[in-house]
Amino acid sequence: MANPLLADDSTQQVRIYIINLDRSRDRWERLCSQAVEYDLDVTRIPGVDGRAIAEKDRVDFQPSSFIHYNGRQLLPGEYGCYRSHIRALEQFVATGDKMAIIMEDDVDLNDRLIPRAIAAIESVSGARLVKLVNHRLVGFKPVCETAEKDVVGRCMHGPQGSAACYIVNRKAAMNLLVTLKPLLLPYDVALERGWSTGVETFTTQENLVEFSPYRADTTIGKRVHYRAVKRHFLLRLTAHWFRTCDQLRRWRYAIGVKR
Repeated sequence: MANPLLADDSTQQVRIYIINLDRSRDRWERLCSQAVEYDLDVTRIPGVDGRAIAEKDRVDFQPSSFIHYNGRQLLPGEYGCYRSHIRALEQFVATGDKMAIIMEDDVDLNDRLIPRAIAAIESVSGARLVKLVNHRLVGFKPVCETAEKDVVGRCMHGPQGSAACYIVNRKAAMNLLVTLKPLLLPYDVALERGWSTGVETFTTQENLVEFSPYRADTTIGKRVHYRAVKRHFLLRLTAHWFRTCDQLRRWRYAIGVKR
């Protein structure tokens, strides 16, 4: 059960938006069941199926620029992921709400998600975003402890992987809708680059949600798909140089963090 002292106030402050493809009905039903169990109000964001959109019809996307920064072609699933998150941010901004939790449908809800997420975003200042789940944390630099006893900070190394769950305030979401266009990097990589987006971006040291069994059945792409679109090593030199420079920017961003 949710904390009775925080449940009503938290529900008024933040909505949970869940990105879900029409064909992934079983995932949505699982999350709806959890929402009922934990008395959470969730809003479904119809996911964009990148495979159903022809390359010539992709908006906010420049193929040559993406190859320059990544050394490979964009996967259809990556485009769908990007457009789905942009759709979620747009819907959140349109409500006028103060903040929102945006999730993908391969993580599970829990009864402490909202109060812990709010405590995390309120523990730091500025137009901000806090990632609530990551695939990896290397060189984590703590910034502060939240009222819920979670530790918030930044990572010296990355990318951390995953845009499966994060909390964002209104001003930050409005910034992201500008600075994340056009699509130059995979969405999860672009999201955590606060030095580029202008959004104060942090992460929790521990994941606030767990991945569901659906994580293994990714709708974006598997290793074999990424390998198939990679260019020859020599043709990826621009990408290697970009990643080296970006790592230096990440170090500076993490070291210079202020609460």
